[in-house]
Amino acid sequence: MGTAVDAVAKEANGSVTEKKPTVVFVLGGPGSGKGTQCANIVQHFGYTHLSAGDLLRAEIKSGSENGTMIQNMIKEGKIVPSEVTIKLLQKAMQESGNDKFLIDGFPRNEENRAAFEAVLFQYMLSLRVIDVCAEIKSFLQTKIEPEFVLFFDCPEEEMEQRILSRNQGREDDNVETIRKRFKVFLESSLPVIEYYDAKGKVRKIDAAKPVEEVFEAVKTIFTPKEKVKCHRCAIL
Repeated sequence: MGTAVDAVAKEANGSVTEKKPTVVFVLGGPGSGKGTQCANIVQHFGYTHLSAGDLLRAEIKSGSENGTMIQNMIKEGKIVPSEVTIKLLQKAMQESGNDKFLIDGFPRNEENRAAFEAVLFQYMLSLRVIDVCAEIKSFLQTKIEPEFVLFFDCPEEEMEQRILSRNQGREDDNVETIRKRFKVFLESSLPVIEYYDAKGKVRKIDAAKPVEEVFEAVKTIFTPKEKVKCHRCAIL
């Protein structure tokens, strides 16, 4: 995002350079395989993977007051306040130098979604790009909507088994907390998926299949249609 934001900021008094960042929200229950597939997407398609959960855990390890608050909420299976997660994501996006992002595990509820979609405009205001014309403001406000939402659909029984067997030493990887996280996902995150599905932006993946098969399905989503057409023409 840093690249796109800088381009608009530099040209605020002239024409707008519409280098639109590509943002893909990656959603799915805990243990659905989002992290594994995001790593594959990064390697094959050049995206920057930003895991909301990883950023929050890094903040916890920092020992900050903010980190302590995050730790307590995660223990209780609660969702961290939007502004906390968004601030961490925004910083990571600005420092990445890329303009293609996989936002993994966020937004987790409707509040997250609305807040995140507004974050780019707020950032531009913080850069004092405030005297721009109404057309530029409108452009900034609408460009943060995701390209699409990649939804990894997986049965709870399979996700629970995966989490309990991965043994990564995570404090929230116990049966009680896992089931709380499932409940939170169903109650809070599914409405977000339904919101984007109504806009035709959800790409649903059967995440219960083996990793290799799941990625084959993912590749068909990320491969540009032009390349697929050309490949077919070559075969013919």
